Amino acid sequence: MTTALYDDIADWYEEYATVGSAPYMDRVRSVLAELLGAGPGRCLDLCCGTGAHAAELHRLGWTPVGVDLSAGQLRHARSRLPVAGADATALPLADGALPAVVCVLAHTDMPDYPAAIAEAARVLAPGGRLVHVGVHPCFVGAFADRSEPERIVIDGGYATRERTTRSWNASGVRARVGAWHLPLADLLTAVAAAGLVLDEVVESGSGPIPDVLALRATRPR
Repeated sequence: MTTALYDDIADWYEEYATVGSAPYMDRVRSVLAELLGAGPGRCLDLCCGTGAHAAELHRLGWTPVGVDLSAGQLRHARSRLPVAGADATALPLADGALPAVVCVLAHTDMPDYPAAIAEAARVLAPGGRLVHVGVHPCFVGAFADRSEPERIVIDGGYATRERTTRSWNASGVRARVGAWHLPLADLLTAVAAAGLVLDEVVESGSGPIPDVLALRATRPR
């Protein structure tokens, strides 16, 4: 089971997600909208945190529901969408219950994200879509020095999958709660292993090197 690492920084993260990183979050939500598309129907916000993306899901015509382990985060999320405390790898939902699942900026918070993808696939109805939006596994992580926006320096830690709090940004999220790195090959393999069909992949960045990688995959009918 994933540990609720955000409980101690929930109030800080609420401020960070809504004010401190607003331009970045707006770009992330733009990618989310591009891949998810319009509702209607219930959409599970997997590891919803403070519910920072619930308004965008509502705007797209979906009815969002959220799950997260962090009681501190859910304290903020409850005003934005219905939520439940749950592990992403053991969802309290029936097979084929939902037309859509999204996971936004959360995969590095889980020690076994492939298991979470498999669980998301389980609760998707035939034809349902999973949208993953996360930090770019090739260019963001403890192995990547992004202190110069035009030049990312990658070290030998790219293959390391253990949790670490090492980060070039000493005041950022990862220096506070750490991260589990999932290499690109592992991410794509997890989608295929869950029985999902990859539809589209999007890269996004504020500069020449992307910092976000997103994908949409569908459960076959």
